[in-house]
Amino acid sequence: MTRGPGGVSRGPGGRAPRVAILAEGQFARATAKTAIGVLRYAPFEVVAVVDSTRAGTDAAECVGVGMGVPVVADVPTALARGATVLLIGTAAAGGRIPDEYRPALAAALERGVAVWNGLHERVLSDPALAAAATRGRATVRELREPPADLEIGGHRRRRTGAHVVLTVGSDAAVGKMTAALELVAALRRAGECAAFVATGQTGIAIAGSGIAVDAVVSDFIAGAAERITCDAAEKADWVLVEGQGSLTHPGFSGVTLGLLHGCAPDLMVLCHDSTRAAVKAHDELPLRTFGELLRIYEDAALWSRPPGSPRIPVVAVALNTAALDERSAARAVAQAAAETGLPAADPIREGAAGGDRLARALLAAAR
Repeated sequence: MTRGPGGVSRGPGGRAPRVAILAEGQFARATAKTAIGVLRYAPFEVVAVVDSTRAGTDAAECVGVGMGVPVVADVPTALARGATVLLIGTAAAGGRIPDEYRPALAAALERGVAVWNGLHERVLSDPALAAAATRGRATVRELREPPADLEIGGHRRRRTGAHVVLTVGSDAAVGKMTAALELVAALRRAGECAAFVATGQTGIAIAGSGIAVDAVVSDFIAGAAERITCDAAEKADWVLVEGQGSLTHPGFSGVTLGLLHGCAPDLMVLCHDSTRAAVKAHDELPLRTFGELLRIYEDAALWSRPPGSPRIPVVAVALNTAALDERSAARAVAQAAAETGLPAADPIREGAAGGDRLARALLAAAR
């Protein structure tokens, strides 16, 4: 089991959770982003993935990670393997709970199993699921539920000496959380005190804390980012903030900008899927070039700072080359480095060597 950087939410009696991931009909690389992140990084045990269309296989056969975690047909089978939590492991358009998930959720809740939900729709807003939870005395953890006491950002200063790094994207869903987590691990290997700040549902499930900024009222996105960044900086010398969306995505750019201004990074790492040619769900919008993206993010990082403030640089490029063969992946890394003049790596494909290359860029920039 791979262990992530955060805490573990405890179950009844203070026990660590044993998690089953619900991904019915969608347990694949393109649709199971939350499942993949949890399988790769969670500090708790994943006992099964529920997807009747792939039952009998191993998780790694389906998504390339999670070797030894079985894919099972239904919730009762997952419970027989000791599951105490059912985590929704996919993201649906609009954030609604898929209708085909509701029977599985009801089955878990009726048996007293906790549900962790990272979708925008709240589990207990469904009367049938609320009734099932009441019958089973089950709890629901809404990963996207923001705190009620958020404030407008721009009023808190972080501890002097802490370095804040934000992962930013050429598009949505290109590996910003993965890059942040791999950078935390690499900085720790270098002897640095580093912390991961979760800003999305998957990161929160892994780390045990954070705020899903895409669920925050827009006035308070910067304040939410400011709070969790400053809190982390009280204890860590390096704070790696999980980026969200992209400034060039027409649907998500508002969240991206609020996060950028709220966490007020010192440095940025650009993340890119090497197979992506157009903006996600917008085939008419080609992705911007690396040069354009560097200018866009570095300009935007200064918009909320006093005139004459020093440049906030992008210092490295983290690539997602999962869909490429080895030769094509190596070519993509070399091309990104050549086009930007920055260190580039795929920290998953290249392992520690790739993560360490990116971390050295951060350390050099902070000197």
